[in-house]
Amino acid sequence: MKHRCPICKAETDSKIHKDFPFCCERCRIQDLGNWASEKYVVSDPIFDEEEAAEGERKSILLNLDNPDNPDNPDNPDDREP
Repeated sequence: MKHRCPICKAETDSKIHKDFPFCCERCRIQDLGNWASEKYVVSDPIFDEEEAAEGERKSILLNLDNPDNPDNPDNPDDREP
């Protein structure tokens, strides 16, 4: 499999380079250092860690079976006599 080294952009080949997808050990170590120094991040947290620890939830529950719901087609007020 041919690829480009994510650090130096040199061509690499999985059949030739033992450090694939990196071209050499130096690039592999540099990439590891980037992760360790938090230069790379996977993503922003999708929730506040303190909120999760406190057990608080911010959610809205919709009761679709509520007969008082004006959008409910089974609402008795909407039925014709």
